[in-house]
Amino acid sequence: MRRLLAAAAAALSAAALVALPGHASAAPSPVPDFDFSACPAPPAGADPGTWRCEAFVSQGVLTIGERDIPLGEMRLTFSEGEVDGKYAQVFGELRHAPARIKDAFGASMQLKYGGYSDFLSNDERRGELDIYAVLRHPLLPRECTIGTRDAPLHSVVEDDPAVPFEVISQNPTTVKFGVVDTQIAVPRTTGCGPLSPVADHLLGLPSASGKNTFKQVTYVRFKPL
Repeated sequence: MRRLLAAAAAALSAAALVALPGHASAAPSPVPDFDFSACPAPPAGADPGTWRCEAFVSQGVLTIGERDIPLGEMRLTFSEGEVDGKYAQVFGELRHAPARIKDAFGASMQLKYGGYSDFLSNDERRGELDIYAVLRHPLLPRECTIGTRDAPLHSVVEDDPAVPFEVISQNPTTVKFGVVDTQIAVPRTTGCGPLSPVADHLLGLPSASGKNTFKQVTYVRFKPL
């Protein structure tokens, strides 16, 4: 995420120094409300003045084969800074309301945090996140999932050129960008009981890497800690 911050800082500096005609947005982007209540505190030994919380609000779509599943709003928080002069980060929370799956007899999907994240971007990717999906339906057991906490889906996202990086606000610092994962693999369902074959057939599972896409349009706001 350091590269994201650097890009934001550069864009903000440029905006402060000069306003070029023809470069203004045609209309302001809609900005969601941000919630910092789940921001994790800096760890013991954190370098003072280096830590900030990042609150993400995303709209996502998971495509499995030829099936698009609009995921609606996802919210994520984490903190980052330095400990003994070295970069560190602490995950906060992933919130996602169940999203209805079209043509699946009323079933819905809710994403959960899979226990691993790395938001330090580099030249190859924007970040990494482990997730799994709980499938909800009156006929499905509560433990019916795609992936599990112990064996999650691993998503590695890259910048989406269709949604370029944009500075929305200078105070407080708020940015927008798009990310995409075209290599995510989606396994068979787990814990779905007798309806497992039905759920797998409806969703086209398993679906190998290269046949699926996970896209997000994300707004991020930064808060010093």
